[in-house]
Amino acid sequence: MTIDSHTRVEWSEGIRSVNQNVEPEEPQARPADPGAMDPTAHTRLSETGIVPMKDFDTPPGGMTLEDARAVEALPPTSALLIVQHGPNVGARFLLDAPRVTAGRSPDADIFLDDVTVSRKHADFIGEGGDYAVRDVGSLNGTYLNRTRIDETSPLRDGDEVQIGKYRLTYHPSPNRPAPGVGAIGS
Repeated sequence: MTIDSHTRVEWSEGIRSVNQNVEPEEPQARPADPGAMDPTAHTRLSETGIVPMKDFDTPPGGMTLEDARAVEALPPTSALLIVQHGPNVGARFLLDAPRVTAGRSPDADIFLDDVTVSRKHADFIGEGGDYAVRDVGSLNGTYLNRTRIDETSPLRDGDEVQIGKYRLTYHPSPNRPAPGVGAIGS
């Protein structure tokens, strides 16, 4: 069966019904602010109906409107890590010190409570608004854009850092100093 603009698939109590030759619905007027009063902003359709986004990964595009606003408000020498996959999807971690530790230890600056994370797993090293990540001898390794790292690796906007089950995206402040000024790895 071909599903096109004249086919409607509906789910009701776990049963799928397909109606063909249905006139397409007129687009609904959207509020001026895309995040204002949009009941679908944090939901997705599943086989059993509409479910909260917390049960899935982050929406397409990687950041919610709230995440984008948080990144925009960052001080010049800081950055934000946002959990995209794994426990605590949507959690944000601020990088605002020369060294930020991540691990399963409650003493870590970024506490990631999962057995796939070592007590002392990774460090985020900051200098002049730029950050790098390094593994500190973890059992499962630290990955940058799905490649295991063995040495300190500079981070760029949108990079994915994986620590155990957690996949976090890196978002530096848009107000940071010009590239190359105190840059790590330059």
